[in-house]
Amino acid sequence: MEIREILKHLPHRYPFLMVDRVLELREGEYIKALKNVTINEPFFVGHFPGDPVMPGVLIIEALAQAGALIALPTIPEEKRDNYLVYFGGIEKARFKRIVRPGDQLVLEGRTVKRKGPVWKMEGTATVDGEVAAEAVLQAFLTERR
Repeated sequence: MEIREILKHLPHRYPFLMVDRVLELREGEYIKALKNVTINEPFFVGHFPGDPVMPGVLIIEALAQAGALIALPTIPEEKRDNYLVYFGGIEKARFKRIVRPGDQLVLEGRTVKRKGPVWKMEGTATVDGEVAAEAVLQAFLTERR
């Protein structure tokens, strides 16, 4: 899935879209996606001047957006525009490697539980095979107002 297709599924836009490409997707089950981290990201201006580091919360957001791409395709295509995935919670978040401009985050998510509109996913973000962050994320799929 390339960016045009991602934009059809996610409501996020620059500067908050955190998924550049999907390498693998098993609807409702698993995703492997990419986020290319560049010095042009607006948060690097202040985090931190002279020593740019991607904020951990934005790495988690990238994992959450990848997770939304697991859930949204389970809605019939003709109804999909009427749905959003909202963040519901974060558990067991751990940050193990600094992410800097020039890194490529590999975002992997796997559904561990689904009950009605509530989804729970394990997510891992890696750079060059090293874990940068991991967390268990909860989200809920709901109709737009």
